[in-house]
Amino acid sequence: MIDSYFAGKVAQLYGPYQKALKQNNALDFDDILMRVVELFQKHSTILDEYQEKFRYISVDEYQDTNHAQYMIIKMLAEKYRNLCVIGDSDQSIYSWRGANIQNILDFEKDYPDAKVVKLEQNYRSTQNILDCAHSIIVKNNQRKEKKLWTEKDGGSKVRIHVAYNERHEGEIIAQHILEEVKSHEHPDYRDFVVLYRINAQSRVLEEVFMRAGIPYKIVGGIKFYERKEIKDTLAYLRVVQNPNDSVNLRRIINVPPRSIGVRTLERLQTFANIHDCSLFEAMRRVEENQEIPESKRNTVQKFAKEIRKLQKVNSEYSAGGVIKHVLSDTGYKTFLDDGSVEGESRLENVRELISVASKYDKLEPGMSLSIFLEEVSLIADIDTLDEQNNAVILMTLHAAKGLEFPWVFICGLEEGVLPHSRSLLSPEELEEERRLMYVGVTRAMERLNLLFAKSRMLYGEYHNTIPSQFLSDIPPELLDDPTGVFTGGGSPNGRDQRSLKNIGEKPIPVEGSKEFCDGDKVRHKSFGEGIIINIVGGIVTIAFKDPKVGVKKLAVNIAPLEKIGK
Repeated sequence: MIDSYFAGKVAQLYGPYQKALKQNNALDFDDILMRVVELFQKHSTILDEYQEKFRYISVDEYQDTNHAQYMIIKMLAEKYRNLCVIGDSDQSIYSWRGANIQNILDFEKDYPDAKVVKLEQNYRSTQNILDCAHSIIVKNNQRKEKKLWTEKDGGSKVRIHVAYNERHEGEIIAQHILEEVKSHEHPDYRDFVVLYRINAQSRVLEEVFMRAGIPYKIVGGIKFYERKEIKDTLAYLRVVQNPNDSVNLRRIINVPPRSIGVRTLERLQTFANIHDCSLFEAMRRVEENQEIPESKRNTVQKFAKEIRKLQKVNSEYSAGGVIKHVLSDTGYKTFLDDGSVEGESRLENVRELISVASKYDKLEPGMSLSIFLEEVSLIADIDTLDEQNNAVILMTLHAAKGLEFPWVFICGLEEGVLPHSRSLLSPEELEEERRLMYVGVTRAMERLNLLFAKSRMLYGEYHNTIPSQFLSDIPPELLDDPTGVFTGGGSPNGRDQRSLKNIGEKPIPVEGSKEFCDGDKVRHKSFGEGIIINIVGGIVTIAFKDPKVGVKKLAVNIAPLEKIGK
């Protein structure tokens, strides 16, 4: 049964795609496996040749094999039965890639004479960390029983931190990192890793780290503002603000696909050159361009009307509202959300951009989008500066498998984030989320910090959260402060973290920026003179002399402000 747009498209294209591969005498990656299975099944002499060639077979990471790989291994080993597989059912986290955990769970059924050797000694983590991991994973039913141990007895207790929101969560992490490295002449930031469930969580962490001056590197992913879907959305917004921006206009004219080809664009640009107008103006006047076929003129005209409609939206809505309209009115949301896991992740990232824009909801329409785009431009520019190797690592839990770090921070431990919302109604998927948590915990060598926020803004909306069920699995005796932070069977008491420095409230360090204080007199290029009455989280509240302007909140790091004295 086809249950998604993505699956429907695959079914529709599979036949023609396979036919094209055959015509080109080509194989794709999946075919390399599938055709080998077919070859062995249909030609016993060829199978016999390879059985003789590979009499002894060893397979690593067996828990991550898919069905085709299982069949190849089974057929090759059938003759001599000299097969050794190594794997850990507790680390099977790739079912969405086709991995089948039953391959390792059923190994003794397939090979009743197999000898099982448990490798339970761990050389990475302290015993407290291993006990924490075991208390979480033991709740799963689909697993081989084992309990890891180490000669590193004891070790630091596990810390659970309660944050007010996702920004405070990032500040807690930054504070711990800064405190740990300040005593070192050459701090090794590579000792620290921050793990999260979904890519969109990196955005706030990146901003907090930039404000705190902490070098960071995203591994196994792309920095937030470098992701294609973010660049596409920002291009739409820049065109809405300034339709004469031909660079961004060219980026989004066929995103999603509109069949406005290179030839049509060339003819539009030629018209623009002859009539000394912008590319967008040439689109608006496309009816005058007889070089372009009528069907293409209609398509171009429809696109130009979409942009004009979004300009009207910008005059009525704040930046967050404009983004929502861009997603729905242009068809970009449907284009991203194709039913695949990757599509869901791309849409999550764009929704996270709405969270960024929500800071400017109180500004008047038009100005809200303008200030938002100014901030994003500066953040994105700073984001490209840090290419140091000595940096804190940010990565998803999936990308962390096989790695190890002295300090590990796992953030977003809330129901709906970790475990992910789509797993909550499926026992099998929930067990995989638990395995994902187990993988994250066992990356820690010496220190493990687990964080959850009482409320979290995701995809442009604030939600009051419920602590992850995985936290309640950890026995109180393994926790650094079992009564002041989180008790194994209860709910968080919310240790007061207000003594931590407000790292995230420091302005982003931009060349030429000025420090402002309450009471400073300032001049804004558009609003005139005013007095600063408050500064919180990089947002400055100014009472302007002009009563028509009144009191406004602006981004201190971005707004065109000039200090003119007390």
